[in-house]
Amino acid sequence: MTDKIVILTGAGISAESGLGTFRDTDGLWTRHRLEDVATPEGFARNPDLVHEFYNARRTHAAQARPNAAHTALAQLEDAHQGEVVIVTQNVDGLHEMAGSRNVIHMHGALAGALCGGCGARWRAPDVMHTSDACPTCQALATRPDVVWFGEIPYHMDTIWGHLTDADLFAAIGTSGEVYPAAAFVQEAAQHGAHTIEINLAPSATVSDFAETRFGAATQTVPDWVRSELDRHT
Repeated sequence: MTDKIVILTGAGISAESGLGTFRDTDGLWTRHRLEDVATPEGFARNPDLVHEFYNARRTHAAQARPNAAHTALAQLEDAHQGEVVIVTQNVDGLHEMAGSRNVIHMHGALAGALCGGCGARWRAPDVMHTSDACPTCQALATRPDVVWFGEIPYHMDTIWGHLTDADLFAAIGTSGEVYPAAAFVQEAAQHGAHTIEINLAPSATVSDFAETRFGAATQTVPDWVRSELDRHT
């Protein structure tokens, strides 16, 4: 049977593309508290600040380009005879830019806008404002289509289904500190998948993985992809 590979990616895979994580010691995230810019409560208190923050993130993401790790995963999807599913916590769109097609965005996307009133979705403009009206219901409830802390990630039923079917589960560039994604390795392992963590440094859930590779994503991910493809030839 040809292996089904399920890959979870986090902010670490995009770091070498110039996009920082909220655990970095500098960059956008250090200028604000998470509670102020990445929670529903923060948006309710100060929507102008949240829009300003996400406008800056959207600009940075639009300027970023996929790195060798993104490209390697796209190559894996092209060359692997089985199914390759990428479940990403990232909102930057770099997987698709690199050529990956089977991507599930569990935390939404910077390129999307969402109406907090009627739930309509549309492509976000480069700059969003509190005064932007929903194109469907006209409510002044426009927000970024991203999942904030305290909200339920998208597509969870589909993701759990993929995890139960996986022959191989890989977590790349993720801290292992945010649930439900931190529980994915246990779910996949319980259903018989081989598990591997690929990270700059060990995550909070490193002990749950059967195999580990540590180092810069632009080196470790292409090396791992080559080894996987060689294993099937």
